[in-house]
Amino acid sequence: MASMRNAASNRASLKLDRQVNLKTSSFKSRLPPASSGSAVRRSSPASLASGGSKNDDGVPGRVRVAIRLRPRNAEELVADSDFADCVELQPELKRLKLRKNNWDSDTYEFDEVLTEFASQKRVYEVVAKPVVESVLDGYNGTVMAYGQTGTGKTFTLGRLGEEDTSDRGIMVRSMENILADISPDTDLVSVSYLQLYMESLQDLLDPTNDNISMVEDPRTGDVSVPGATIVEIRNQQSFLELLRIGESNRFAANTKLNTESSRSHAILMVHVKRSFVGREDTTSAENGESSHMTKPFKPILRKSKLVVVDLAGSERIHKSGSEGHTLEEAKSINLSLSALGKCINALAENSAHVPVRDSKLTRLLRDSFGGSARTSLIITIGPSPRHRGETTSTILFGQRAMKVENMLKIKEEFDYKSLSRRLEIELDKHIAENERRQKTFEDEIERIHLEAQNRISEVEQNFADALEKERLKCQMEYMEAVKKLEEKLVVNQHKQDRGDLVDVKCYGEGPEHSVSEDISEVRRLLQNEMNLRKVAEEELKILKSQLDHSTYSEAGGDVDMLKLRKSLEEETRQKMKLEEEIIVLRSQMLQLTFEADQMRRYLDRVPTRNGVDYSMSPFRPPQPKDIENGHSASYAKLFEQVGLQKVLLLLESEDANVRIHAVKVVANLAAEESNQKRIVEAGGLTSLLTLLRSFEDETIRRVAAGAIANLAMNEANQELIMVQGGISLLSLTAADAEDPQTLRMVAGAIANLCGNDKLQTTLRIEGGIKALLGIVRCGHPDVLSQVARGIANFAKCESRASTQGLKMGRSLLIEDGALPWIVQNANNVAAPIRRHIELALCHLAQHEVNAKDMISGGALWELVRISRDCSREDIRTLARRTLNSSPIFRAEMRRLGIEC
Repeated sequence: MASMRNAASNRASLKLDRQVNLKTSSFKSRLPPASSGSAVRRSSPASLASGGSKNDDGVPGRVRVAIRLRPRNAEELVADSDFADCVELQPELKRLKLRKNNWDSDTYEFDEVLTEFASQKRVYEVVAKPVVESVLDGYNGTVMAYGQTGTGKTFTLGRLGEEDTSDRGIMVRSMENILADISPDTDLVSVSYLQLYMESLQDLLDPTNDNISMVEDPRTGDVSVPGATIVEIRNQQSFLELLRIGESNRFAANTKLNTESSRSHAILMVHVKRSFVGREDTTSAENGESSHMTKPFKPILRKSKLVVVDLAGSERIHKSGSEGHTLEEAKSINLSLSALGKCINALAENSAHVPVRDSKLTRLLRDSFGGSARTSLIITIGPSPRHRGETTSTILFGQRAMKVENMLKIKEEFDYKSLSRRLEIELDKHIAENERRQKTFEDEIERIHLEAQNRISEVEQNFADALEKERLKCQMEYMEAVKKLEEKLVVNQHKQDRGDLVDVKCYGEGPEHSVSEDISEVRRLLQNEMNLRKVAEEELKILKSQLDHSTYSEAGGDVDMLKLRKSLEEETRQKMKLEEEIIVLRSQMLQLTFEADQMRRYLDRVPTRNGVDYSMSPFRPPQPKDIENGHSASYAKLFEQVGLQKVLLLLESEDANVRIHAVKVVANLAAEESNQKRIVEAGGLTSLLTLLRSFEDETIRRVAAGAIANLAMNEANQELIMVQGGISLLSLTAADAEDPQTLRMVAGAIANLCGNDKLQTTLRIEGGIKALLGIVRCGHPDVLSQVARGIANFAKCESRASTQGLKMGRSLLIEDGALPWIVQNANNVAAPIRRHIELALCHLAQHEVNAKDMISGGALWELVRISRDCSREDIRTLARRTLNSSPIFRAEMRRLGIEC
């Protein structure tokens, strides 16, 4: 016995030596050191030389494996009460011993060993949380549970914890972690929930979608399931509801090993898109130091995926007692798990060929083992020695999986949508800044102009005051000089008259001397006067030159201001043109985005028909309802971004294309009743009528008439159309137009107006009925249907007015000659036309005064036919009651021998 114990001890030691030393400092550990007994699988030869450093090929990351022991259940407590557990856990050493018998055991090491007392929170933190954090950083991640049926895989992964929140599984806790870390404004989280049942991929959120195809990217090898339902997650409660729906649709059965044994592999796919702004690394200078030159920020979109896989449990048929359909399910489960085990073996042994195409399960998990995802595997085992074989197989599966190494790669790309939004914001800021600067510039020009005007006025006033002052001064000096000369002349003459001739010789010298002095004084004064005149003339010249200079400066300022005004006007025109182009481009961009989304959604959901897979074809039949809804959403979005006033201003644009786009936007907005009141209040109806009156372009007239037809569906708008001359304008358009679509729009607008009791007389006076009858020249069924609808509406209003005693005399339709056309088309092959005409005849016949005209026009026979052969019961009843209630019709039918 001692020798047997020693031999067993030696075998255990040898077994321990053969194991790969996979113990690390933590579950998120680095790549383990190489050992002689390890055969680690890498995704590319480049990763072998790169070690743990990050390079272009990715970051090496080994598959991490944790093992969890399920506590004994009630059956095992009874059946195995005399036997010890087949496993012995050593969590502090991260190893377990698998007992072969009472004296021999094998020892295995894992990244984490979880006892039967480990909490769900502990399991999540050591198994799934590192993977979830990697997913939030932009890497793909996988969390998978593998083990025998009934060992707690679904409890570990998919437990909702509705009764006890501490029981929440990895799925629920992972979504809590993701929602707590992302930003709802910039990030997006969406979920798909699938099951692989008997090699058929089915949608747990949509049970009718039970055969989803997988698509493999030929360039990257990535496998996707475009046909699966994708639901956007905003809160934890909606995610829990999705998990409840998925679990209710998952296949399960009662076996000897598990009362609720999962019969399918459940795959939860969580797609995370995160947007952020990153700066590229600084460029290195020649001296080796980083320079201050950095590239600008760029928007980055990181797309990552978390895959949580709850594998169906492996089972042995003789133990589970499966039979019938359950037996077929067990075979399918074992085959897919066997294929997964083969792939793990090939990867662990570094084989050149990995049989990933043997099963859909291995194709789906292609990125998880040997790919670019960070993968954590939790294997679950039971303590019962009766299932030692299944426990050994599960442990060996985990040991082989630990030898597989993936190359982790961040999934990021340039975020064009974010850049587009940022550029639009910057464009709006630049436009606002330009407007602010333009306003500041205009204010500055106005201030300079006013200042120049004030300075010119001040200079002119100063010059006029100085000139007037100088003139007065010169005038005063001149008058004073003349006055002095006159006084001296009088004094001299007086002295000469009184002089004595005798004393001429004696006194001659005195007067002669005095006269000479006076002459000298006069000459001096004259010379001074001349000098003053010259000085005044020079000052006058100087002031004139200053005036001319001021005038020239003013003229130069006017020229500059004219140039500035022209520049401002040109800039304003450019700005208006740019705004028009922006609106048109936004409209086109929204339209193209909508069409692209419609194409993508159709390709995702269309099935294979007639042997042709339309999901891979670039063409698809149009879906009118989707297109109409998409157009409405696109134009509503454009309406919110641009504003109604700007759109209406574009109706008056000189550019024909801008005008056409603007009237299309108004027409589509008018189709929504909620927008009609705002359009009319903003003057949209007047603008549309002006377009219909002013432009001969067929497209503009057609779309404008359609918009008016939409507005005419509202009774309040009908009266406004009448007040603004819309009926006459529509009548003229009906007479001039030849295009069937234009005529259909005009006929639809008039038909809507015909349903208003208050407009009957006005419609006839302004030619509305004549216009309808003239439109029938087109012959197009859609046009004739609108004409028939208008006549039916008009006849109904007349019938109601006659019943209420508000109208006497023949029908206006009969007076305008509509009866022959009504009788001619009463049995039209087109159902809409025939139905409206039949209603019109019934309403006309209800007024007794019309009976004779209808009999002479052949309408009686049509009424009899309608009462017998009409496909609609209500119209047959109305025709029969009308014929029986009219004495004239009854007498004529008795005369003709007709029974109704």
